[in-house]
Amino acid sequence: MMTSQHSITQRWFFLVLSLWGIAVLIAGYCGFFTKIDLIWIALLVVMGIKIPVAVYYSNADFHSYIRSLDLKYLTLFHLWRIPAGLWFLYYGSQNLLPERFAANAGYGDLAVGLLVPVVLLLRFRGRYTMFHIFSVLDFAIAVGTGLTFNLLQVPLMENIATFPTVMIPLFGVCVTGALSIMTLDRLLKGSAYTEAIGNS
Repeated sequence: MMTSQHSITQRWFFLVLSLWGIAVLIAGYCGFFTKIDLIWIALLVVMGIKIPVAVYYSNADFHSYIRSLDLKYLTLFHLWRIPAGLWFLYYGSQNLLPERFAANAGYGDLAVGLLVPVVLLLRFRGRYTMFHIFSVLDFAIAVGTGLTFNLLQVPLMENIATFPTVMIPLFGVCVTGALSIMTLDRLLKGSAYTEAIGNS
């Protein structure tokens, strides 16, 4: 019965993710986000993280589904941050983004992404917990810098709304931020170490 419910929840999860990604892709490609104030980009990022987390804490089926996912896959997911980090660094080198933001987001994403295979090869208690704490801290610095620069309307931040770069904050960042919070919540609960060992 639980497996059946997880299958239904998984279908809804991937359907919502697909629709979300397609919506951002189409709107970004059509230049919609370049026509709105940067403050709205910041608010969309915040809401894109808060809404899934709110569903996680309020919906028992979704909460149970996230807790059933293999910690290896929740960690492997962060590999996408390697190309994202390289993209930010490239944009920064071309003076298309503020230097501080490009460095924080670029090097941070690279560090987290490159740590993924290291974490999967290690065999000690709490490795997943340590990785996801580091991931969330790095994420907070990068997103915090971006949101601050957006709110202050720092020159060059308007390029974050151009396609395809806008896919990173309005899709990748939102999904990563929400999943990171959920994963860390799961790991820091009572059975964290048992789950980590069981998934090793």
